Amino acid sequence: MAQMTTPLFRQALATAALAVALTFAGGTISHSQQVVALVNGVPITQLDIEQRTKLEQMGGQKTITRQDVLNMLIDEILEVREAKKFEIEVPDSEMQRSYSGVAERMGLDSQKLTEVLNHAGSSEGALKGRLRAQMAWSALVRGRFKASLEIADTDVEAQLHLHDSDDKKDVGYEYTMRPIVFIVPSGSPESAFETRKREADALRARFTDCNVGITFARALNEVAVRDQVIKFSADLPEKSRAIVDGTEVGHLTPPETTSEGVQMFAVCNRRETKNDTPEKKQIRDQIFEKKFGVKAKRYLQEIRSQAMIEYR
Repeated sequence: MAQMTTPLFRQALATAALAVALTFAGGTISHSQQVVALVNGVPITQLDIEQRTKLEQMGGQKTITRQDVLNMLIDEILEVREAKKFEIEVPDSEMQRSYSGVAERMGLDSQKLTEVLNHAGSSEGALKGRLRAQMAWSALVRGRFKASLEIADTDVEAQLHLHDSDDKKDVGYEYTMRPIVFIVPSGSPESAFETRKREADALRARFTDCNVGITFARALNEVAVRDQVIKFSADLPEKSRAIVDGTEVGHLTPPETTSEGVQMFAVCNRRETKNDTPEKKQIRDQIFEKKFGVKAKRYLQEIRSQAMIEYR
């Protein structure tokens, strides 16, 4: 019996008891944290796959397979690590702006987006991981292959002539605008946004001249008039372009909800330009995306072939 009370025996007994406790008390956590793959020593867990699957399903990928998700996660680890080799890292502040931008496009704030993700079985970390990889990889590919990704104006013109287009599509506009924000504190109820929207509509009804209107807006309570911005119609999404085009010079665009509150744009000037029309911009983007896709795919195949990937 003396041998059964040695420190070595007591340590073995404690270890066995801990293993049993984890099996019965934390089986689900243990399964979620199970490592399913190692990519150059970086682990991918079952939880990573589950949360990413839910994220992709939220984006419309209803039939995505487990292997598809695993391949995405492997690629993103390789993309981020490759970018780091060239000292390309996404700062946390930029990462947060990107996350907030996703929330804003969904009509939410960052906190609400996190709640939506958690409720769906995903997480803030899952989305930020995808965004970080996209941003780092895009910066790396653009930087390393900058020369070969440049698009000559002659290439754009050649593609333009292959399509039937009228003169109206060949005209773009340069807009001079002033953002006006009716500020709503973060965390305010929906009623606060509705109240500020009514106030914004009231200003819009009497706003007929930028000089007078902006002076009046500055005198309003909790209203910020931002610095002048120059936008080209080619750079605006089609929906936004239609709104600005439909707003007379000297007037305000309809109010829209943002993370800051309720925002409108004073359209202070608009002039025609043929330097870069919406149609040329669309063709240029299409050519670039095709070139970028080819370069990015080959590059990823190269670093993946050299990676140490261990499946478990």
